[in-house]
Amino acid sequence: MPTVSLDSRSIAVPKILCIGRNYAEHAKEMKAEIPSAPVFFLKPSTALVADGGVVRIPSISNDMHHEVELTVLVGTGGSHIPESEARKHIAGFGVGLDMTLRDVQAEAKKKGLPWALAKGFDTSAPVSSFVAADRVPKVASLSLELLVNGQVRQRGSLADLIFPVEQLIAYLSRFVTLEAGDIIYTGTPEGVARVIPGETMEAKLLGGTSTLTRVTVSVQ
Repeated sequence: MPTVSLDSRSIAVPKILCIGRNYAEHAKEMKAEIPSAPVFFLKPSTALVADGGVVRIPSISNDMHHEVELTVLVGTGGSHIPESEARKHIAGFGVGLDMTLRDVQAEAKKKGLPWALAKGFDTSAPVSSFVAADRVPKVASLSLELLVNGQVRQRGSLADLIFPVEQLIAYLSRFVTLEAGDIIYTGTPEGVARVIPGETMEAKLLGGTSTLTRVTVSVQ
């Protein structure tokens, strides 16, 4: 089973749950409605890529996009977790990229078909090491940044999440039992765009001006 790192410990990842349209400005740029409840989908844990790894564009796509996101590592699993208890189930926070085959996704949407292929292909989930949750007293004070070849492509504040982390955990656990080691991708701010072979992406989770954790991957 694929693993991630938390305080130098290796944690097995059973599954990845991803939230769509969790920033109003991103919903607008995608010409989509702002949801009234969290929209989620799954990636297999085999999609994970660690720092220094490679994201490979499948031959079926000519339009792969980056989406930088806060990632949440589940420490204690559960079902029907109350929002007031959600924080107790978090082991750590990180940063990840939800790589998306935008052309494949658009074609699937047009035909009314599932778009798991556009989101769940191998190497579609680069992720950083995780910072222990007790080092992050207030998620809303954090921010995200993505650089492509050293140029800023995306920036976003976690204060702008439509559905905050605790609400996501409560909602998800109503329908899908959370397990220790699960990762939740919490949605991307505006600024998603195409990447091409040869480019390098560096995603950062920032606390003020300090980088708490990062992941850097190349595109092939």
